[in-house]
Amino acid sequence: MAPGSASSPSPSFPASRPWAAVGAMAAAAAAGPSPGSRPGDSPEGPEGEAPERRRKAHGMLKLYYGLSEGEAAGRPAGPDPLDPTDLNGAHFDPEVYLDKLRRECPLAQLMDSETDMVRQIRALDSDMQTLVYENYNKFISATDTIRKMKNDFRKMEDEMDRLATNMAVITDFSARISATLQDRHERITKLAGVHALLRKLQFLFELPSRLTKCVELGAYGQAVRYQGRAQAVLQQYQHLPSFRAIQDDCQVITARLAQQLRQRFREGGSGAPEQAECVELLLALGEPAEELCEEFLAHARGRLEEELRSLEAELGPSPPAPDVLEFTDHGGSGFVGGLCQVAAAYQELFAAQGPAGAERLAAFARELGSRYFALVERRLAQEQGGGDNSLLVRALDRFHRRLRAPGALLAAAGLAEAATEIVERVARERLGHHLQGLRAAFLGCLTDVRQALAAPRVAGKEGPGLAELLANVASSILSHIKASLAAVHLFTAKEVSFSNKPYFRGEFCSQGVREGLIVGFIRSMCQTAQSFCDSPGEKGGATPPALLLLLSRLCLDYETATISYILTLTDEQFLVQDQFPVTPVSTLCAEARETARRLLTHYVKVQGLVISQMLRKSVETRDWLSTLEPRNVRAVMKRVVEDTTAIDVQVGLLYEEGVRKAQSSDSSKRTFSVYSSSRQQGRYAPSYTPSAPMDTNLLSNIQKLFSERIDVFSPVEFNKVSVLTGIIKISLKTLLECVRLRTFGRFGLQQVQVDCHFLQLYLWRFVADEELVHLLLDEVVASAALRCPDPVPMEPSVVEVICERG
Repeated sequence: MAPGSASSPSPSFPASRPWAAVGAMAAAAAAGPSPGSRPGDSPEGPEGEAPERRRKAHGMLKLYYGLSEGEAAGRPAGPDPLDPTDLNGAHFDPEVYLDKLRRECPLAQLMDSETDMVRQIRALDSDMQTLVYENYNKFISATDTIRKMKNDFRKMEDEMDRLATNMAVITDFSARISATLQDRHERITKLAGVHALLRKLQFLFELPSRLTKCVELGAYGQAVRYQGRAQAVLQQYQHLPSFRAIQDDCQVITARLAQQLRQRFREGGSGAPEQAECVELLLALGEPAEELCEEFLAHARGRLEEELRSLEAELGPSPPAPDVLEFTDHGGSGFVGGLCQVAAAYQELFAAQGPAGAERLAAFARELGSRYFALVERRLAQEQGGGDNSLLVRALDRFHRRLRAPGALLAAAGLAEAATEIVERVARERLGHHLQGLRAAFLGCLTDVRQALAAPRVAGKEGPGLAELLANVASSILSHIKASLAAVHLFTAKEVSFSNKPYFRGEFCSQGVREGLIVGFIRSMCQTAQSFCDSPGEKGGATPPALLLLLSRLCLDYETATISYILTLTDEQFLVQDQFPVTPVSTLCAEARETARRLLTHYVKVQGLVISQMLRKSVETRDWLSTLEPRNVRAVMKRVVEDTTAIDVQVGLLYEEGVRKAQSSDSSKRTFSVYSSSRQQGRYAPSYTPSAPMDTNLLSNIQKLFSERIDVFSPVEFNKVSVLTGIIKISLKTLLECVRLRTFGRFGLQQVQVDCHFLQLYLWRFVADEELVHLLLDEVVASAALRCPDPVPMEPSVVEVICERG
């Protein structure tokens, strides 16, 4: 195999040692290029290169290409390391390897081995040359750096040599100076001590004059410092006459200084820092701390009470009170700021008083703080009538922020907790105020509806329809609810200092807003609506039926969608937490549905009562024994049909149609056919004898036993058919009871027959089951016939002609 036979840009190596040449090139690349080498040069490893170096270079190549032992050698793992035929082994012998190939491999396999060997050599040559090219600049840079470091270290060695020479000279000079001054060192030390002592003595002898000058110039702090420096020395040497005289003079001057400081402190014209300085100097002069503590708090009380009187004057009736934000700013900068200064100065000056002093300060702050809180609550109470919470919340935020500092300084006084309680109390009051506002808005909407319902009758023009009024009421209430939620949401804004308090993160959101405001308003609305269902002698008598119908539909809409929407909106805005018990949505929806049902039932009763009154008066005010032969339908029956039609239109504006039973093809003529049946003809036959009434009563009672019982006041469903059915049942039942109390002549019976046939022509289409109308009207005519001495019915054809003409 001759690798040189293949053209390759890589350097050529002897065929007998291909892997050794590659290892030598890798070693040369790792060691760096020699001076003057170029990327195109191909250094060739010597034939006698050590095996250890070859193995190391080969291992670096395997590490670079990420090959395992078996992958790099192209052989299975675990070969004999001493095998001379292993190309990658340390004991590889090319002659033995070639002999083995010639003995064991045919010619074709030898050619394949040669081709594979040439390919591997080319690949390795290319990889090694690429490796050299890629790292050539690094090799050159490393060589330059090493060369430069050699030059720099050479200069540094020269400088270090010079430095060592200079240090030796300095050490020699220092040793010579120390030897020369060794004898004088002790004398110099003694003279320095005598000089310091003389300066101290000079200060002591000049101390009275210095104190006098400081007192005259008002430099009280400097005078106290001088006295403090000399007091211990004078106390120690007071047995000496000279020092005793100096001490006596200083005591006289110090007494005068203390007197002036007390005078300045008692005048109280200066601020809290100056007062604190006076107390500090008096304490340094040895004045009794207990007495100074009482005087300090007394002077501070006077200043703070003046601030409180100023705030109280702003609440007076004569000058216009500033807005709540200005009031809290004034109180925060004046009273709260002064209280902070007093507390800080007291704690700094009288820290040695211990728990007793701290309790005295806490009682002082608690007393004045309670008076300040009372003024703030009075001012906040004046804001309860407004609807805008933004200014109030900003004022509460500043009030709460201002009290953080004194709350931290005076934790025992409980000022921060008291401020938080005031904020919580105001928040609860605002929730109550918004609840009252929602109730007032709801009552206002009802008043508007009443006026709109009465306006057409007064002005003689058409007003807005019930659907439009319902939409207006619903949108108005919802907008008021959203406005109230937005107003109280300001209390939980992130930028507000008290919004992170436990009350505003939990109880305020769940019990205050959700339960107190929203749930409370919904229940109040339901209670207000139910109050219209009272007896006629109370509110119900003056309530327009249309208002009852509208409120019923409003409550039903709340049950189906609005309540869920409002509570979801509240939960999203206020992040209501589950640890507080809240009213389930299903409970509120059930209450609203029950309210809607009661209102609709009351509407049916009211409308049924109106029609029943007309029918009752028409029956009671007529003389049925002397009535003329009927020629037309009575006007009251036409009015009943007209009113029922109007009610049908009114209910249809708000409720769906509902489900009816299948109608018969002759519904409009059913009454006529019933009246002309053989049973009825037998009942009204001319062969009527005195015993006939007993037989007729018996037949009627037997018929009632087998007829379906009619529940007049059955539950009303939320649809138009159910509402009209209830009204018609009440009306016809009233007509039946009134007929049972009257006595009829022949023509009176015939008039009832005509009226009932007219009602049958029109009322059947309003009810869910037309048989209901048939049964009730049949009962009316039968009752009239039972109370008629001469029961002769009118011919059905004549009845039909009269009704069609009417």
